[in-house]
Amino acid sequence: MLSTLELVMAVGASKPKRETYRHGDLRNALIKAGLELAREGGPEAVVLRAATRQAGVVPNAAYRHFADRAALLHAVSQAAMAEAARTMEAEQAALPPADDPVAAARARFRAVGTGYLRFAQEQPGLFRAAFHVPGDMTHAAAETAAGAGGRTPFELLGAALDDLVETGLLPEDRRPGAEFLAWSAVHGLAVLLIDGPLRGLHPTQAQDAGRHVIDMIERGL
Repeated sequence: MLSTLELVMAVGASKPKRETYRHGDLRNALIKAGLELAREGGPEAVVLRAATRQAGVVPNAAYRHFADRAALLHAVSQAAMAEAARTMEAEQAALPPADDPVAAARARFRAVGTGYLRFAQEQPGLFRAAFHVPGDMTHAAAETAAGAGGRTPFELLGAALDDLVETGLLPEDRRPGAEFLAWSAVHGLAVLLIDGPLRGLHPTQAQDAGRHVIDMIERGL
């Protein structure tokens, strides 16, 4: 005959294990889950319930860190922007050594554009999420959107333009606002390639289009 204590222990052992658990860093776990959702389905796929399910916690747990879906989506947008920055940094890091500072500055500037376009084409879901942001530049320099080197995509572009000025490739009086012109052209092509009528281009054609757009930007600066 089992004692009361033994009965309680037996019943407890027979219960299924919890599907959820206490997470040591739930905020970052939810952002990581949101990134994976965005990678597969863009910003529309980032919802609190799906993120909590992927993180392994109950849905209500998310509200300790995010007031609503918009708050989670904003955090995911910043994290996706950081991934874009890392792709751009990798493009610059892959450049061959150049003794000529003028050639090096020009190559770094072009790598910002090619890295941006590569990120859009390789990670369209994250690219869309990265730009699902508030309607201003408030967070363009936020640490949460920075790559390994501490710069956001917008700051990487600005630094590359500053290098062009320092090496004499860009007149100083034409530097103000140049990042907006360059960004607009490359971003426009990126959107056409992943969501517009150019999405059917062969990869070689898309690469050529990117090179020509960056050529055009260089000539226009």
